Amino acid sequence: MSTATLDRTTAPAPTTARDASWPAQVAHVSWRWFVNLLRQPWGLGVAIVQPVIWIVLFGNVFSAVGDLPGFGGADYLTFLVPGIVMMTVLYSGAWAGTGFIDDIRSGVMDRLLSSPVHRSALVTGQLVQQLAVSLVQGVCVIGIGWLAGARYDGGLVGMAVALGVSLLLAAAFCSLSAAVALLARDQTALIGISTIIVLPATFVSTALMPPALLPSWVETAARYNPLTWATEAARTAMSTDVDWGLVGTRSLWLAVLAALVAWWSVHAMHAYQRSL
Repeated sequence: MSTATLDRTTAPAPTTARDASWPAQVAHVSWRWFVNLLRQPWGLGVAIVQPVIWIVLFGNVFSAVGDLPGFGGADYLTFLVPGIVMMTVLYSGAWAGTGFIDDIRSGVMDRLLSSPVHRSALVTGQLVQQLAVSLVQGVCVIGIGWLAGARYDGGLVGMAVALGVSLLLAAAFCSLSAAVALLARDQTALIGISTIIVLPATFVSTALMPPALLPSWVETAARYNPLTWATEAARTAMSTDVDWGLVGTRSLWLAVLAALVAWWSVHAMHAYQRSL
């Protein structure tokens, strides 16, 4: 037997998608989404500029709210920044499904589904990229808020907790957007459904106003709003007197919600494949 023949018979077979572990599959899918992001960096730029506008706009329009009785005595900008962080990842997550819509339209999704890659890896890979974008957005918002005059008495730990909570919120809404995209398969429908969800979620929450200054029915509804859970957890984590019980409880609620919606998004992927 020749050396060339021996080398061919003893060389290990190339690793296929079926042989790759689930984390490796997720990493490959995530890398694809990161490459797409690098090819269109303006998307990330817009996602960072938008919260800057919110900080300037809301910070100036509602600055007098800090002088009202019942506000709590904190500077309004300091109060506002955690809410802006959560609003930013909420809106970013709500449009995450547009990537799947593009894949469906271009035929890429059908090719991916013909491969042996786990369906959960296809969903999780895109989610990883979206969470990385949300993390960058959160860091930028906190930094810009500090430059604008907000102060975070909770220090680095408080900021880290706030960013962690924002990722839980982002995971829930990214997965929700992905599920809607896979079921609706239409850009207009996704935008309409996302708008119906995020606008009420924004204003029926404590992101912009403390509970004491909200109408009673809004205050009641806000208690069941994931945006309120995330904002309250981040706000207390970044304050002087941290209520870790509140932080833990709200974080647990968000984690459960994120897990349930992630399961739904994987189920939506299987439903899409069965419809082909």
